Amino acid sequence: MICCYQIAFRGVVSMAKPSVFRAEHSMALDVSPDRSISPRRRDLVFIVNPLGANGKTGQEWKKLLPYLRSRLDTDCVICESFTSGPSHAIDITREAIREGADAVIAVGGDGTLHEVVNGFFWAGRPVTNHNRGSAHSTALGLIPLGTGSDFARTFGWKNDPHEAIERLAKGIRSRIDVGVISGEGGEAHYFINVADIHLSAKAGYYASRYKKFGNLCYVIGALQGFKGHKNQNLKVKVNEGEWEEYSQVTALCIGNAKYFGGGMKITPNADPRSGNFEVVILQDFKWYDFIMKLHKLYNGTHLSVKNVTSRSVHSIEVEDVSGSGNIFVQSDGEYLGFLPRKFSVLPAAIELIC
Repeated sequence: MICCYQIAFRGVVSMAKPSVFRAEHSMALDVSPDRSISPRRRDLVFIVNPLGANGKTGQEWKKLLPYLRSRLDTDCVICESFTSGPSHAIDITREAIREGADAVIAVGGDGTLHEVVNGFFWAGRPVTNHNRGSAHSTALGLIPLGTGSDFARTFGWKNDPHEAIERLAKGIRSRIDVGVISGEGGEAHYFINVADIHLSAKAGYYASRYKKFGNLCYVIGALQGFKGHKNQNLKVKVNEGEWEEYSQVTALCIGNAKYFGGGMKITPNADPRSGNFEVVILQDFKWYDFIMKLHKLYNGTHLSVKNVTSRSVHSIEVEDVSGSGNIFVQSDGEYLGFLPRKFSVLPAAIELIC
């Protein structure tokens, strides 16, 4: 169910699907002598995970709505939609884009943002407006309200929803890259922040079970991830080149942006407008290495540490040498399964309101 808040305080319109957007708010003609056409109000679709951060996201959203209306009342029509379960945000995003929304804004943490980004694509291609004659594209926006807002940190954005609304009001857009992950016969999967392999991915898998503890969930996940952990030899193919073998890999991180795991600056040179990933590989790390070097991982100075390598790539394939099939993969904190996988950059794939 999508509810459109018409900000001029004409009430709430409940709609079964967003196809009514255009019909309800068509462009109005100015009857002044110069017969000019008044600017069209922007349709902004806000996708909210009401259960995010243990229900805090839904509560904060309710408090934020009056300010949102007051800031955007003359230029925009606010359409809010609450997710009801996993992948729902993907479906809402696709429908909003097809119906010509000016922007889809993820309200919540990196998990909600991840789903919204995946909603920009369908069957390996970008989702497009039903009105093929339309010149505008749907932009992506973010109001960080969830447990983790690691993507926002790359842009220096504070975890401040009022500041995010100011960005929406200005409406400045910038093209950013998106990562796409493909596997053996599986559907393509997209990410905007960081994808990672082995220990960090396994830790993220466990951390997702402890979201109620806030950022402490990442510490708990790491401790559980270390139980029974063994470094593994991995095969890597960069930019369609030759296969290389990396021995005793602890974690391999593919950064479209810089941060993951609740503020860890794991790929400090990544730039989502560069057309490349930064790949950081940690080899032969023991549990005490993480404790001793944790501060370097958080402030992004770990690239000078022994057994840490970094390189810039536009594609990378990763396989497990042993073929065990139990090397974890995740993207933007979401569990995806196991190796093998291929990661590729889609340059300038989405417009971001920034």
